[in-house]
Amino acid sequence: MSLRTADEESAPDILIPADVDWKMLDKSKFFLLGAGLFSGLSFALYPLVVLKTRQQICQIHHPISSYRTVLSILRYEGFRGFYKGFGTSLMGTIPARAFYMTALEVTKSSVGNLTRKLGFPDTSAIAIANAAAGLSSAMAAQLVWTPVDVVSQRLMVQGSHQSSNVVGYVKYNNGIDAFRKIMYSDGPRGFYRGFGMSILTYAPSNAVWWASYAVAHRVMWNGIGCSHSRKYDDECGGFRRDSAAEVAVQGLSAAMASGVSALITMPLDTIKTRLQVLDREYYGHRPPSIVQTLENLVKEGGFSACYRGLGPRWASMSMSATTMITTYEFLKRLSTKTREN
Repeated sequence: MSLRTADEESAPDILIPADVDWKMLDKSKFFLLGAGLFSGLSFALYPLVVLKTRQQICQIHHPISSYRTVLSILRYEGFRGFYKGFGTSLMGTIPARAFYMTALEVTKSSVGNLTRKLGFPDTSAIAIANAAAGLSSAMAAQLVWTPVDVVSQRLMVQGSHQSSNVVGYVKYNNGIDAFRKIMYSDGPRGFYRGFGMSILTYAPSNAVWWASYAVAHRVMWNGIGCSHSRKYDDECGGFRRDSAAEVAVQGLSAAMASGVSALITMPLDTIKTRLQVLDREYYGHRPPSIVQTLENLVKEGGFSACYRGLGPRWASMSMSATTMITTYEFLKRLSTKTREN
């Protein structure tokens, strides 16, 4: 079903404003449909996450290209190598997304109302509300996601021909086996390895992304969308938006915001991945600190080593953000309460 068809079919029953806030949503429909839509999105983008993670943990002085990494996975592990740890990741994605979407919408609605009452201009109010929402949603999601990320990333890199000398000597049969062995070797703290780095990586990145997206979205509508056709009407000087134009503007705004976020936070993401993946058994003592991990990366290949996997991460973030935001806005429209309710 297309976005245009959904809008036309639901027009008599559903109020579809320019921005659907938390109070307008049917929560049960929102979470149920969201679980299905974002599970499919995770499946489609998971190979890029595996590719990025493999490149980040390689301890070599000459970076391996994405192309060679793909060929290596296909040669030694087959197509299934691109989905190692996906089951574990999916189990964590659903509750983490629920935390994320709840914190995002509640914060955006509350802060947005507050900034308008304080007299902030519309664009500033939107940027502040979206930045605060991005910050709070990332912190809420990481409480659930970090332990899942630790387990799934261990499974992602296991069996890697190029990085077999990096990830230690522990072998995992599946997610449950990895959970048991990490608990045995590191205790509960082992599941929150890199938690601080995750917060430092994702919280500012989310804040920047949502603020940039909101501003870019508004500016594009005012500058380009409003002059496209006289049938647009939402906040564009008396014109009406249609679904096709909305998707195009959302996608372009998301891609622009993703490029900036990926470039700024890549070193932090590389350090976080190393901290979460490297085994205690590999070192024979306590895993290295954040500073030691950074020093090891610089020794291996200079500061550019912190940007290994930038291509896959940039592609993953852009594709994920573009599909996520269009899917998310579509989900909100589908979940909007009827006038009768």
